[in-house]
Amino acid sequence: MRWITRPGWPGNLLAVAAGASTLLALSPFDLWPLALLSIAVFYLGLRDLTPRQAMARGWCFGFGLYGAGTSWIYVSMTTYGGASPLLAVLLLLAFFAAIAWFFALPAWLWARWLRRSDSPLADALSFAALWLLQEAFRGWFLTGFPWLYAGYSQLAGPLAGLAPLGGVWLISFVLALSAALLCNLHRLRARLPTLAAGLALLVAPWLLGEVLKHHAWTQPSGEALRIAAIQGNVEQDLKWDPAHINAQLALYRDLSLTAKPVDLLVWPETAVPILKDQAQGYLDMMGSFAAGRDTALITGVPVRETVHGQRRYYNGVTVTGEGDGTYLKQKLVPFGEYVPLQDMLRGAIEFFNLPMSDFARGPSDQTLLQAKGYQIAPYICYEVVYPEFAAGLAARSDLLLTISNDTWFGTSIGPLQHLQMAQMRALEAGRWMIRATNNGVTALIDPFGRITAQVPQFEQAVLYGEVVPMQQLTPYLQWRSWPLASLCAVLLGWAALSRRRARTPHPAATHQ
Repeated sequence: MRWITRPGWPGNLLAVAAGASTLLALSPFDLWPLALLSIAVFYLGLRDLTPRQAMARGWCFGFGLYGAGTSWIYVSMTTYGGASPLLAVLLLLAFFAAIAWFFALPAWLWARWLRRSDSPLADALSFAALWLLQEAFRGWFLTGFPWLYAGYSQLAGPLAGLAPLGGVWLISFVLALSAALLCNLHRLRARLPTLAAGLALLVAPWLLGEVLKHHAWTQPSGEALRIAAIQGNVEQDLKWDPAHINAQLALYRDLSLTAKPVDLLVWPETAVPILKDQAQGYLDMMGSFAAGRDTALITGVPVRETVHGQRRYYNGVTVTGEGDGTYLKQKLVPFGEYVPLQDMLRGAIEFFNLPMSDFARGPSDQTLLQAKGYQIAPYICYEVVYPEFAAGLAARSDLLLTISNDTWFGTSIGPLQHLQMAQMRALEAGRWMIRATNNGVTALIDPFGRITAQVPQFEQAVLYGEVVPMQQLTPYLQWRSWPLASLCAVLLGWAALSRRRARTPHPAATHQ
């Protein structure tokens, strides 16, 4: 155990391995105990280090986490971005090195201001609060990259029942607290009251999560709706090719015309690969067909608008037939839908000049989509991975809908991680979710985060099933993260003040 806590390369290599092992706790592997183990190794590794040494160890953990967990970006860069394998590897290493600072800086903060060697219980609580802070921060900074949260590992684990109470971040908080408490059990035995409190904090959340796993926080607000979600399986290198646009429009038209009659017919992100105003005739024709079947057709389509005299382009989703509304995407994918520092990067390699990589951000005050008399919260691709953003839309909805095109990531595990996050959003909101994608995974998800129907990846298919509109709010939709954020602020403030007092000599002692 000593070489884990001591500075030097053995401990740093173990931190890299611990970060990388988090990948196995998430989809598609779902070995959820590894999330607890990786956090415990990270916590132990910071115990006896100086702030600078802790920063290096935190960086190693972050490098391992993102190096293993987001290595699928390589597929986008080489297969569709035109980067050579060597250049792609170099760019990825630079990305992993930069994003690893999301763990390096909190580790420095922990060792410098918050670590409590005198109180193992307080130490564990403040560590859990700091862990939550770093997860929230990396979901916000520079528009955020809210990927690989520890809480997602519990979708099929004992803590899943906590998601409707405080979202994925509450689960992450409990995982970090449990890992730190397990590491401190031998120190807690020194005092019986402290040991009792520590055991209560360790056991109670896991029991509560298991008890609430099947508790229904929401209730149906109407009859079940019949769903057909079309998975076109269009090759990414053909999707934006002008020579193949008519073929794609014909594909979705024909699959829809031959589909069974349903209440909601859903096409994936940018299923219509031309601007909405240019495709209006086509959309009107499909809308007339849908209305004749008493169906609402929902499809992804890019939208062009003039705002303050400037022409802007948006990634959108629109409803026709027995519904109404157009939603413009608010959370854009860096490099995929917009290019940071584009004056410097555009033209450097083809990856920085991908099709449709100049979208604008949609306004924040948009209305929800309406279909068959119900409010539908839409999330376009990347938007579904933002817990707080998704909760804001879900709280006004009867149903959740996410459309995506994960073709960029080939046969990697990226789309499966994406699906897992969509499942967590359904569980947090206590609502059914429809997920329609170009090549998978197209699925229906129930209010407990369980997949009730899906079609295979990389096949052209139509998914049929039923979803139920839901009413009432889960505690998370009602209160969001404010209670948990307030608790963490108190814990971190308490830890910082206690650490400062412990370092300040008592006046009487100074006088002597």
